[in-house]
Amino acid sequence: MTAWAQSLIRISNYEVETLQKRLAEIAERRAGAQVRIAVLDAEAEGERNRARMDAEAGMMLGAYLNGWKARKAQAEGDLSVLDAEEAGARDALTGAFEELKKFEHVAETTRLNQLIALAKRETAAFDELGLRKRAV
Repeated sequence: MTAWAQSLIRISNYEVETLQKRLAEIAERRAGAQVRIAVLDAEAEGERNRARMDAEAGMMLGAYLNGWKARKAQAEGDLSVLDAEEAGARDALTGAFEELKKFEHVAETTRLNQLIALAKRETAAFDELGLRKRAV
């Protein structure tokens, strides 16, 4: 394999690894956002239960739910942004894998072509040797 092919493959591998790390980070942040939404839902359910048992908490439930809706909308918005970011990262990773495979294919084709050329030279040398022995 030629040095330029090795360099391109090494660079492509680095890019793929970087994008994989980015995708993992996005997935981690996405999981955190989902947990945050689940916690908000659980807190709201807890406040509803508390409001059923306590009249004073029941009077404040409306205000709490208004704030809860705003926080949940923000968390869901963050989740939507992370979904879009994850889709973009996946597309970039797919493209990087395709580029890596192209470089690997070119390198393999170059290697095979070198082997074929070597075999042809070797066959020509044996043919010439055979002709010389036959001429003698």
